Amino acid sequence: MADEVKILGFAGSLRQGSLNRALLRAAQAAAPGGMSIEIFDLAPVPLYNGDVEAEGDPAGVAAFKRAIRAADGVLMVTPEYNHGVPGVMKNAVDWASRPPQDAALSGKPVGIIGASPGATGSARGQSQLRQAFEFTNSFCMPQPEVLVFRAHEKFDAEGKLTDEATAKFLGRYLEAFKAWVLRFNG
Repeated sequence: MADEVKILGFAGSLRQGSLNRALLRAAQAAAPGGMSIEIFDLAPVPLYNGDVEAEGDPAGVAAFKRAIRAADGVLMVTPEYNHGVPGVMKNAVDWASRPPQDAALSGKPVGIIGASPGATGSARGQSQLRQAFEFTNSFCMPQPEVLVFRAHEKFDAEGKLTDEATAKFLGRYLEAFKAWVLRFNG
């Protein structure tokens, strides 16, 4: 492994003003020394379709899989829609799990964080997302968890994290995630 832990981060929301995209940018800015977070935009990744896959990965999917393979670990930032993981995030995991015998996510250390205007801070969505990693053979960090509740109160109008307690906890999470990734890549 190189001197720096390389993390690929992506948010399960396509909306530019998304609180989860803002949380991902905050994580990128707060990455500890020896860790970098590259952000991948999921907008070019189409809905999974086995017929499309049979013709070969679309360009956005191929780029996504290359980025995952090049990373030492993956940081997923998920919203929660209707008490569950949103389609954008699940779709990304579905593409990254194909083909099963050579999945980009296989053996990757994964971290999950999320933000929500609600009181549970994406806890249900994160829980559902963890289940997918049994199939992908990914190593999802169990603790600590980042569940940013009432997130609309913790970011300013430009999407900058303004809540000091959340920023400190995010920093501690990233230190733990770096150690987690090193367990599998060290």
